[in-house]
Amino acid sequence: MIRHTPHGSGHPYSEDTEQRSPVLPVRGEPLRIGARASADVTVVTITVIERDAQGAQRETVHTAKSVVRSSRGQATDGGHLATAQARKANQPGGWEAHLNLDGSTVAIQYSTAAQGPDGRVTRSGPYSTDVAWWEAAADSLVEVAGPTPTRLVHGSVMALRTQTRTARVRWQMPLAHGERVVGFGERFDTLDQRGLTLDSVVFEQYKNQGAQRKTYMPMPFAHVVGANGWGFHVDTSRRVWFDVGATTTDILTVEAQTDAPADSDGAITMRQFVGSPDEVVAAFVGHVGAPKQLPDWVLRLWASGNEWNTQAEVERQMALHREHRIPVGNIVIEAWSDETSFSAFRDAEFEPHPDGSPARLSDFTFPADGAWPDPKGMVDGLRAHDVHVHLWQIPLIKMRPHPKGQARIDADVARSDRYVIQERTKDGKLRPYRNRGWWFPLSLMPDLTDDAAAQWWTDKRRYLVEEVGIDGFKTDGGEHAWGSDLVYLDGRGGDEKNNLFPVAYAKAYGDLLERCGKAPVTFSRAGFSGSQAHGAFWAGDENSTWEAFRWSMLAGLNAAASGIVYWGWDIAGFSGDLPEPELYVRAFAASAFVPIMQYHSEFNHHRKPARDRTPWHVAELSGDQSVIAEVREIVELRERLVPYLAHSAKHAVESRVPLMRPMFFDFPDDARVWDYPIQWMLGESLLVAPVLAPGETSTVYVPAGDWVDAWTGLPVEGGTVHEVQTPRSRVPVYVRAEAWSDLKAVFLP
Repeated sequence: MIRHTPHGSGHPYSEDTEQRSPVLPVRGEPLRIGARASADVTVVTITVIERDAQGAQRETVHTAKSVVRSSRGQATDGGHLATAQARKANQPGGWEAHLNLDGSTVAIQYSTAAQGPDGRVTRSGPYSTDVAWWEAAADSLVEVAGPTPTRLVHGSVMALRTQTRTARVRWQMPLAHGERVVGFGERFDTLDQRGLTLDSVVFEQYKNQGAQRKTYMPMPFAHVVGANGWGFHVDTSRRVWFDVGATTTDILTVEAQTDAPADSDGAITMRQFVGSPDEVVAAFVGHVGAPKQLPDWVLRLWASGNEWNTQAEVERQMALHREHRIPVGNIVIEAWSDETSFSAFRDAEFEPHPDGSPARLSDFTFPADGAWPDPKGMVDGLRAHDVHVHLWQIPLIKMRPHPKGQARIDADVARSDRYVIQERTKDGKLRPYRNRGWWFPLSLMPDLTDDAAAQWWTDKRRYLVEEVGIDGFKTDGGEHAWGSDLVYLDGRGGDEKNNLFPVAYAKAYGDLLERCGKAPVTFSRAGFSGSQAHGAFWAGDENSTWEAFRWSMLAGLNAAASGIVYWGWDIAGFSGDLPEPELYVRAFAASAFVPIMQYHSEFNHHRKPARDRTPWHVAELSGDQSVIAEVREIVELRERLVPYLAHSAKHAVESRVPLMRPMFFDFPDDARVWDYPIQWMLGESLLVAPVLAPGETSTVYVPAGDWVDAWTGLPVEGGTVHEVQTPRSRVPVYVRAEAWSDLKAVFLP
């Protein structure tokens, strides 16, 4: 057996052994052709026929070498993805050949052959592809929209072309001395990206996002902050690469995927913005989609634990919140569903609908000894305590193990009525796309970018909102669309639509909630340009470490700089060993001044000790009982802060200026703010400086102006650096003097 998959799995950061790389060969660049073969294969050859523009052909035969096989760039991790990761990674059976194409080649055809010890030969192919080349292009190939003058460097445009298409465009923009470049969506590694390279592709980076420099929510948008403020957005949903002065210090190079005719006058649009950071982000958000104000209750504490997987456990945890007098306004229930349909409570009994139509609450019977004996009663009881309930979702139709009952019917209807994303086979035909990611592999994926498919999918959850009383959805896992060979229901490919999927996913659930007369409260980790208009976001999966704390705060500031209003993170991380008490409390203290305040914990297979991130559990396992009182103090402060946050969120939505934002927004001419990148303004009046390392002493920069120390009520001199002693239940906070009379009671009740 021999197998070759030209496009591979579509993993954006790793090559599969059996793929062609690059997928679009480029003259002057090495070409790798790989294959996967059965263990008894001893020789693999690859026959390549090159063709030039005049039709002349040249045939070469290449003997492949045996290599360790890799698949989907995976390495086993000890967390919740471990059992889903590829067992096949790094096993033998890989073969590859490297070749250099002739400088006149415009297309190739190739095939692979495998020979076993008995001399028998099996073949795969033929496969065909165009070959591209870089050439200089007119400036007009990049259409510059927005205020003049253009930032495009004259004569810098290059095009990657085949005989018929322009596949990529590269151009340059100048960077002046001292200019900082910020944004690009939710970035975990740093605030100022100058001197670095990065790209814009939605990707599920499980933990260590700051070190890996990958993100769930990229955007091809940035501020350029300096003497003359400006910004830009590449108007595309395809992948874009950025060299932010890494190669040449005073040049920002952009390279964007395109799919334009080779003779087209324009292939890509770059939209320019000018002005202050406020003006730049407001113009950007006005272009891609403005946010909606969410109810004030989203600004209260969110509680979650992946092992709260029964009604009894949910009610127990909420009772413990009351017992310990720690206010809570929201609970996210993750492990509630049957994990086949993802629309029915586990253990619920019902007769399947043979036509795949939506269920109503009356269709279900909930056994008294089941996991969820009375979901509506539970939700009503929680609402009586002013707690709003959100349910976890995943945009997949699970196919392993083989589905039964309603799940099987839904899968059949999704395929027959064309509600799913498809993929193109090597012979050009279409078949349903099967999830290539690590989570729920081989699942079908509904095309939520299509209105009819989105309504079919979300109507199955309508009873949860209208009858059970659910107030929101955690729209998790929007990163599972891999590969340019995917085909969406409007005919567009994965190269153009994959980044848009999480935007449409959150929108679909927001639309469901609005159809039911509720606010569009979704809680997503994946997104792209346009996500600003759809609900709230959190920073995804992360360890309980000080380093991850720092990365997460940077993620929030970059997301805010990119126009996200409602953002949060898993306080003190959700994975691995419990955070030490100081990290836990300091993370809580900082999160009192983040738009969405949420704690969460990872699935731990119900091993003991549990890894819940509740205050009482951290106190019990650490032996530090003061944790409970400290968290109570922090959350009570947050409750008093909600009116200010609600007013500020309303202003942020109306002005399109972030609620939580880096200091350069308010002090763009103050160069010293860049020495303290992880401080932020919250609303118009609060300056927040989280403590990101152990110890009570931290260094804080207070910009020019009249300020009051929120904890003492004493005036503070602006334009100065302060060494601050802060107990672990507090972070340094400074209030604009003119707002102190309104906010004094929040901090000094």
